Amino acid sequence: MASADTIDTLLAELEAFGLANDAEHAERASRMLNITRDTGELLAVLVHARGARRVLEIGTSNGYSTLWLARAARSLGGSVVTVEKAQDKFDMAHANFARAQLQGVIGQLLADAGDVLRDAADGAYDFIFLDSARQQYALWWPQLDRALAAGGVLVVDNASSHYADMAPFLDAIRADSRYTTCLATVGKGEFIAVKSGN
Repeated sequence: MASADTIDTLLAELEAFGLANDAEHAERASRMLNITRDTGELLAVLVHARGARRVLEIGTSNGYSTLWLARAARSLGGSVVTVEKAQDKFDMAHANFARAQLQGVIGQLLADAGDVLRDAADGAYDFIFLDSARQQYALWWPQLDRALAAGGVLVVDNASSHYADMAPFLDAIRADSRYTTCLATVGKGEFIAVKSGN
């Protein structure tokens, strides 16, 4: 098991790499599009606050956000399933997880998130982090809702920076009386929705 210092060092490396890489590449497929450090800290706090042992991440990229989630879940005896569609990013993340010695905590899927959600059991996850194909979110919503356990937490990245892309999706969750929601002005904006425990 990697020490906290090892993971901290790797997080700092990936943070710097992501910023440098994205400054060089305009094409979305070549960019890491990592969350910000304060978003990672928020995710870790929310995982702890929920006591989330079953975490799903949709959109792995190079694994920066996954490391924040996995370290928090590991301390609770939990694990993270992370879904990525691009082979190059899947491979990059796999190498980073090996360096962090978190392979036993992280389950990687090279798959379409819609398929993963459709195959998930009811209430399969305590915590879902959504940072992927925004135009798909509304289509995924029935399965996201079904896969999220009672009392579960859904966090959606880019809720300020790309609000217009997701407005109907976010508005539908806000209008659902089973969810308590807020928009946290952290990073690129984090929409947080907590499902009622009933």
